[in-house]
Amino acid sequence: MSDQHYREALRLGQKEYRACQSRGESPYLPVLDELVPGELYTSCESLGLIQVPAEFIVGTKSAGRTTSFARNYMPLLEETSEFAAKWSDLCSAHLQEGIRDPVKVYEYRNRFYVEEGNKRVSVLKFFGAITVAAEVSRILPPRNGDPDVELYYEFVDFYKCSQINFLEFTKPGGYAELQRLMGKEPDEVWSPEERSRFITTYHYFRQAYAALGGGKLATTVGDAMLAYMKVYGYQELRLQSPAEMKRSIAKVWEEITLQQEEEPIDVKLTPEEAKKRGLFALMRSGGESRALKVAFIHDKNPTLSGWTYAHELCRLHVQRVFEGKIVTTAYEQALDGDPLEVIERAIADGNTTIFTTSPQLLPASLRSAVEHPEVNILNCSLNQSHRYIRTYYARMYEAKFIIGAIAGTMARDGQVGYICDYPIFGQIAGINAFALGLQMVNPRARVYLEWSSVVGTEEAVRRLTDRGIDLISSQDAARLLEGSRSSFGLYRLDSGHKDVLAMPLWQWGVYYETIIRSILNRTYRSENEESGKALNYYWGMSSGVVEVLCSSKLPDSTRKLSELLEQAICAGICHPFRGPLTTQEGTVIDGEGHFLSLEQIISMDWLVHNVVGTIPTYEQLSDEGKATVDIVGVERATEDR
Repeated sequence: MSDQHYREALRLGQKEYRACQSRGESPYLPVLDELVPGELYTSCESLGLIQVPAEFIVGTKSAGRTTSFARNYMPLLEETSEFAAKWSDLCSAHLQEGIRDPVKVYEYRNRFYVEEGNKRVSVLKFFGAITVAAEVSRILPPRNGDPDVELYYEFVDFYKCSQINFLEFTKPGGYAELQRLMGKEPDEVWSPEERSRFITTYHYFRQAYAALGGGKLATTVGDAMLAYMKVYGYQELRLQSPAEMKRSIAKVWEEITLQQEEEPIDVKLTPEEAKKRGLFALMRSGGESRALKVAFIHDKNPTLSGWTYAHELCRLHVQRVFEGKIVTTAYEQALDGDPLEVIERAIADGNTTIFTTSPQLLPASLRSAVEHPEVNILNCSLNQSHRYIRTYYARMYEAKFIIGAIAGTMARDGQVGYICDYPIFGQIAGINAFALGLQMVNPRARVYLEWSSVVGTEEAVRRLTDRGIDLISSQDAARLLEGSRSSFGLYRLDSGHKDVLAMPLWQWGVYYETIIRSILNRTYRSENEESGKALNYYWGMSSGVVEVLCSSKLPDSTRKLSELLEQAICAGICHPFRGPLTTQEGTVIDGEGHFLSLEQIISMDWLVHNVVGTIPTYEQLSDEGKATVDIVGVERATEDR
């Protein structure tokens, strides 16, 4: 029987040999000694005796045995060879009592190379072993900025917490995101029970994913599982039966397939022009009289939140603009309970278009969108790669650049304060744009940065005034409530009195008008089909969604400067992020043609050189700040600096 098994293994080896040759690849096992400089062996880290994924055992440590095996670890030597006899003996031992002796391997970038036990690995792979017991020594590659190496070091940090070595992601941030979705701190250690439950869950997920054709995608099981967990969460995934899991995976298949895209997000910088509707569409819609029901779901109360108040005003605005064609309803304080229940209630009320106006409502929005594909759900956030919902945000950095230039003309001593709320996508670009606008007018001026999500707005103001700073850029928009000391826009403090000099405005009404019109004329759905990616609307001044309001207290020359800059930005003549730019650390950042790309702008996790201050760590943030950063925070905002 063992001889028969060897013949079958030999046939598999020869088949792999021929396939490799036809692809122009080496048909033999890779040799670690040929991949790794010898000096790296001196700093090996022992991982002890562990179970390693059989599929990750890919080669041999030295060249001595490499030609005995094909790249799939199946044998290549003749049946009459001594090698074949020893392989058959191991086969018999495995069938009778199992191979018990561990092999000895080196791990390099989460792939394993055998030093002792090549034939044992071959036999175990032939019989479909999932894992192999091995004494493991880890070789760490030098950190040289290579993205693949950096991704590997993310794995190393994750392994220290989880002892999981079979989970892989193709893009950075996956391991940290997994920790978060499991309700863990970035460096929190897993218990043996948690590890065991995860292994079981992963096994069932992998089976369901493969059954649906996951093996045909250019993505890992880890990528797919992470995409799934962003919709359903880990706890629900863990409690699902294999059949339930398979049905749910099918529902989020577009979300999973999107993970294989190098650039999964399609950012729309301007509104799509309304396409001419065909005759059939016109005939079909001619008799329609039913009003479109539109829900606006807010995380807070508009009487207490300036952000919510601004969106609520624009809800009332579109209700007037589309009078008779739409009916709008506001649902407030969704975060006081389960936001998913609020969205589901809005759908049950007959709303077929839903705007969720806070980044914190994104997870619930995504879940509802998956379960209700017939409903249009949009979330106010930025840089989100989800197929089932669309996001919308404004290029506020354009206004911040102009506000910075205004501050440069008004700064008496070259010191300007800046208060920001959360280190999330878009906000850091706003800080840097402000600093660059300031520098353009006043090259020696500096921006002193404080965070309201760390110390609170009042304390942030006090810290700035203690430095002698009286010119401050604060919140973008706020409703000044009676008795409130909150501040907004660019203002000057004079004996406790605030004189607002300029203010950036979010014109959400323009957004909502344009999107609702596209739904009414039925171009909304076609845009999604044509893109094939996650749609992010990121409109700016040229689209009318961002403006700068100047006070009459500003000098005429300063107001004229603001107007000229706004016209230049709208015409594409002026770009706030024209490089090269220098960071606080002295690093030079540049882009193609000396203009930073949109991706570089959105994902900024650094500050320009004339900013005094830092991006806060996750631990420094308030509870609300942490909740927001968990969803839309820049990657490094959760890391110590």
